[in-house]
Amino acid sequence: MTYTISEMARLLGVAPSTLRYYDKEGLLPPIERSAGGIRVFRDKDYEWLRIIECLKQTGMQLRDIRAYLQLTLQGDKTISER
Repeated sequence: MTYTISEMARLLGVAPSTLRYYDKEGLLPPIERSAGGIRVFRDKDYEWLRIIECLKQTGMQLRDIRAYLQLTLQGDKTISER
C-alpha cells in the first residue's frame, strides 16, 4: 500500500513537516518519489518511522537515532554495537 506524506503523518500522529525534516536529516532510507516528485511512502517506511518515533520517546537525540539506523542498515553484524 502507498501513502502520501499527509496520510503517513496522520498514521504516525506527527506533522508532515516532521517527515520532511527526517528525510532531509538522513533518518529515512531513500523514499520513493512519484513522477511529479512527491514522496510516496510504503508500509516498510511506516515501520521505519515507527522505530524512529519509539527511539525519540526514549529521549534519544536525532544524531544518535541516525547512527543507530545506519548501523541497522548494515545488518546483524552490528547488533552488539547497537
